[in-house]
Amino acid sequence: MKILVIHASAGAGHLKAAQAIYEGLKKFTSHEAVFADSLDYTNPFFKKFYQRTYIFLVMGMSWLWGFFFGLLDRPWIQPLMRSSRRFYNGFNAQRLSAFLKDKNFDYVITTHFLPSEVVAALKRTGEIRSKLITVVTDFDVHRIWLNPETDLYAVACEWTEQKLRQLGVAQGKIRVTGIPVNEKFLHPVDRGELKKKLGLKENVFTVLIATGSFGIGPIEDILRILELPVGSSRREPTGLREEDGLQALVVCGHNRGLAERLRGRNYAGAKIFGLVDNMHELMAVSDCMVTKPGGLSIAEALVSQLPMIFFHPIPGQETNNVLVLREYGIGCMPADVQGIAGELRKLKSSSRREPNGRDAHLTALKNTWRLARPLAVQDIISLIK
Repeated sequence: MKILVIHASAGAGHLKAAQAIYEGLKKFTSHEAVFADSLDYTNPFFKKFYQRTYIFLVMGMSWLWGFFFGLLDRPWIQPLMRSSRRFYNGFNAQRLSAFLKDKNFDYVITTHFLPSEVVAALKRTGEIRSKLITVVTDFDVHRIWLNPETDLYAVACEWTEQKLRQLGVAQGKIRVTGIPVNEKFLHPVDRGELKKKLGLKENVFTVLIATGSFGIGPIEDILRILELPVGSSRREPTGLREEDGLQALVVCGHNRGLAERLRGRNYAGAKIFGLVDNMHELMAVSDCMVTKPGGLSIAEALVSQLPMIFFHPIPGQETNNVLVLREYGIGCMPADVQGIAGELRKLKSSSRREPNGRDAHLTALKNTWRLARPLAVQDIISLIK
């Protein structure tokens, strides 16, 4: 069968999920698999506008993004939304529609709502007969993902399943598969050897600080507070304190300026990275992850059994991810950087069974494993009949 795996290049999570599925299809099946970015088949101006507007809003005006995210999820606005989306997709995605009609795929697997809408519109008019599988890449689900023509929804967890049912999706159309991650995250590793490779100390509590692909958040403030002992009034940085038993891996994503500033501060206990392709290794050697709560980052941390502390969520999808995970006892989101430092010390103390520890680290590990879906890719592929 001919299978199309398609995403939209607006945020790294949709791309990474699609890549994981595509690579799984090539490895585990003999299907003819095709990989595509839906925005490559749109009006060039629309592609730039779509990407740049998203980046501008989430980085510079996140409150406005959150406002529109909430507004467009209201039931009463859905008829207007459907009409407007059909109009601008019909105009901007003509090449995508032509591509889908020409190739006539047996299955289309999408990890973004834009290509789902275009496929659904063509199915509605009978122009294609492809089966449509929509893979929701967050733990909550927005109404913009919904189309009556979707044959199956692959979702992160039972909470997401119940939310879809509340929104009127039939039970038979929903499968709890988990969010797909690259198989590299599933391979066992020798942590000791990997720590040597990365220049890390063997028996020191290791914190992974991830800023998302855009490299946003109070990273400098987090490192500054971590380098000071509890109760200290010093303000000049002196490097992460070895006596506190803490070392950090900081991933700055596309934010080169942040990476350069942090490297210039010479934090003795921190390794600074830009955009990385070995996140699976960084997670494997870490004891805790301080991260933005993006759907893919969370899914990767879950299968890596990493307790999570969240910061600086994008209003809308990321704040909702935090709320869903809270239902499973996973992660926390302190109000400020002092709170982040406090949670880290609690986890570190518990991981070493120090007198003041309350098994917080062990509990966090158990909770992450309960929600982890390491076989998400295989489960999604199994939906192809």
